[in-house]
Amino acid sequence: MKADLMQILCCPVCRGELHLTSRRTEGVEIVDGTLTCPKCHIDYPIEDGIPDLLPPEDRE
Repeated sequence: MKADLMQILCCPVCRGELHLTSRRTEGVEIVDGTLTCPKCHIDYPIEDGIPDLLPPEDRE
């Protein structure tokens, strides 16, 4: 995912602002990391450049 996508992303549960923690990048692409909602205390993983914004109860 590209970092500028943060401007339009929000928490799917509470619509709050998400905070990005990047573990691996390739150029401007965030390959692995975490999006965290400080209000809900929910982490959304970024794996292979794809953020998983499903609520925890809907993930496999």
